[in-house]
Amino acid sequence: MGVSSCAPSQTIGVLVADSNRMEMQLLVSALRRHPEYRVFSCPMQVDAVLEHAESGELHVALLASPDVRENGIDMGIIRRLHLSHPEIAKVVLTDAEDQQAVTNAFRSGARGIFSFSESHFRTLCKCINCVHRGQTWANSTQLQYLLDMVTQVPALRVLGAGGRRLLTAREEQVVALVADGLSNREIAGELNLSEHTIKKYIFRIFDKLGLSNRVELVLYAMNNSGHRDAEWMAGVHPSQRV
Repeated sequence: MGVSSCAPSQTIGVLVADSNRMEMQLLVSALRRHPEYRVFSCPMQVDAVLEHAESGELHVALLASPDVRENGIDMGIIRRLHLSHPEIAKVVLTDAEDQQAVTNAFRSGARGIFSFSESHFRTLCKCINCVHRGQTWANSTQLQYLLDMVTQVPALRVLGAGGRRLLTAREEQVVALVADGLSNREIAGELNLSEHTIKKYIFRIFDKLGLSNRVELVLYAMNNSGHRDAEWMAGVHPSQRV
């Protein structure tokens, strides 16, 4: 975990946004005992969060709500805040540990994820100082999720008239790897499939798109595709995909 006991060299503006008023007040009170923090608070609502961000006084935003902790992380507010104020380090306060929730949080702009169920308040202060310095805060499990994410196979979503998807998720992965210049053998290695299976996928893609060769496929993909986040086939672990 990226932690440090070094004290910050300047006052850090910290926003606590939480839909649970009592928990928010407890956290705000605890943080205000530390003179290195200038603490603000608001409900976990996009307008309230963005209003505080516009003040120019924030360096770190701690974002949480009861429904977030119970049902996974809602990325909407995090993403809005990141797009409008990328300079503010966002920390998600949540006990959610599933891979999708963690990777979505970081994709949406979070700099760290903090769980009170596994860490105490003193560690939260280290987390705040860490993300304020531009570092990332995550435990070993969350870091592994991020490593898994960056090694996943990308996909190109090939669209037809009206934005209709023309290919299956696996076929989109094959198109992305063809567009990257990989041979059938290399694609087979990436997807852990046989070279014969890759050939069948490519001929099926040609048939669906009305194409006859790889050059036409690459050109078609460049002109008729939208990038998707890297992902494995849904529900299939990388070591078990077929």
